[in-house]
Amino acid sequence: MTDTATDLVAETGGTAAEPQLVPVNAIFADDFTEILVPVMSNCTMTEVAGLVAHHVEGRRVRARDLPKAVFHHGREVPADVTVAQAGIGPMDHIRVDYQEQD
Repeated sequence: MTDTATDLVAETGGTAAEPQLVPVNAIFADDFTEILVPVMSNCTMTEVAGLVAHHVEGRRVRARDLPKAVFHHGREVPADVTVAQAGIGPMDHIRVDYQEQD
């Protein structure tokens, strides 16, 4: 469990905390601008990728029929991990990009 997730559990007396709003700075693929995207602490990385892509894909970046991945601190975060589990906090920077198929 990450420090953020551990802190949330500790604050609630050992039970899972209610989902919290977590605004993140995000950049999508080859976009030229970073955007502020509100996500919930219980969103998976698949959901986060979709929320970020919604604002950019097909507008400033060509939409591609490929799965998307979320990167935090330079590392790809597994698709089924939540924002809280990944330790993503308010105003953290994330990058969403397409996963190339081999």
